[in-house]
Amino acid sequence: MFALVDGNNFYASCERVFQPELRNRPLVVLSNNDGCCIARSAEAKALGIRMAQPIFEVPAEIRRRLAVRSANFTLYGDMSARVVAILREAAPRVEVYSVDESFLDLRGVRDRVAFAHDLRTKIHRWTGIPNCIGIAPTKTLAKLANRQAKRGEGVVDLTDAAVRAQVLAEFPVADVWGVGPRYAARLAERGITTAAHLRDAPLDDILSAFGVTLARTVRELQGQSCMELEEVEPDRQQIMVSRSFGQRVEDHAAVGQAMATFCIRAAEKLRSRGLVAAAMGVFATTDTFRAELRQHHPHRMVNLAVPTSDTRLLLTALRGVLDRRFLREGCGYKKAGIWLTDLARPRDLQGDLFSPPTAGDDRLMATMDAINRRFGRGTVGFASSGWQHSPRWGMRQENLSQRFTTCAAELPIAVC
Repeated sequence: MFALVDGNNFYASCERVFQPELRNRPLVVLSNNDGCCIARSAEAKALGIRMAQPIFEVPAEIRRRLAVRSANFTLYGDMSARVVAILREAAPRVEVYSVDESFLDLRGVRDRVAFAHDLRTKIHRWTGIPNCIGIAPTKTLAKLANRQAKRGEGVVDLTDAAVRAQVLAEFPVADVWGVGPRYAARLAERGITTAAHLRDAPLDDILSAFGVTLARTVRELQGQSCMELEEVEPDRQQIMVSRSFGQRVEDHAAVGQAMATFCIRAAEKLRSRGLVAAAMGVFATTDTFRAELRQHHPHRMVNLAVPTSDTRLLLTALRGVLDRRFLREGCGYKKAGIWLTDLARPRDLQGDLFSPPTAGDDRLMATMDAINRRFGRGTVGFASSGWQHSPRWGMRQENLSQRFTTCAAELPIAVC
């Protein structure tokens, strides 16, 4: 038996916890460079603001009524960790599915509805994050139950077959986890418009027309659990760090600093997962929306001599790419990125008679990571990234809130 706990309008809710003046106001959170709406409060949704809608497309008379915040992922990540800590105390097995969603194993819980109501109240009281909980015998049904919970009292249990049948009969197939608009359109051509229609569809037909993934969804809608809880995140195939710049950057040294910064961050992610990389990719792109400007979209793959997670060795490989006229004179770049691939755990690699399977100074990297975790990212760094400077290529974040939970200098002040 599964439960899905989902924070309501999570990014917007995080902003409201420490800024009570935002409560009951239409609030949107914008993506990197303050471009598109990636979170909307219920009040903003009521005004007709769409998910991923560019902020400049919002009519001026509506925009004047909005509270706008730039995405503050430091705050959201920390608030998510606090919610997950509560869930791990409440349930023996937890799968963190995303920053605002987690699956729980409810086997052995007798009164699941009472448990869910108590947990929901505890999360809200301890973190300030409103949330909903869906309960069902499969993960797909738990997602569906959670959608229903948002429309009602916050907890929906689809354990009972009769209740489940009634909900599925009214639930749009496009909203079923794993379907999406493209599959929904094809399913509608076959007369499948509700979750109940999909549940009752011939499995062989779905398998041949749509593949094993949607066939598994059919099984899950029938109450047969096909997806287990994943308590440990599987090893990734690649790690990518990329950003769109706040403005077009023609200074190639500044673009190089941006790429070095992305390389450093990718290496940190690599080490946090206990992995090493044997290859690195580099790309940059000019502004594709400005056809009158010179266009250039270079990309390059570099095979590393020995797998590594040492930032210094990765920066050396990056410098080798940039020194070979990777960027073109007269072009202004709008985005760049680094990806690390061919990942493995060091214990799974085999060296030769004369060299170890990996390269780099693990102790030095571990020391740098520990210092930056304790005293804040960027406490120690590398000069090639323009370390501790405010770069021209930095993201546009004109409405960024404070790091209320992770920076002592930005703690909220209560006035009595």
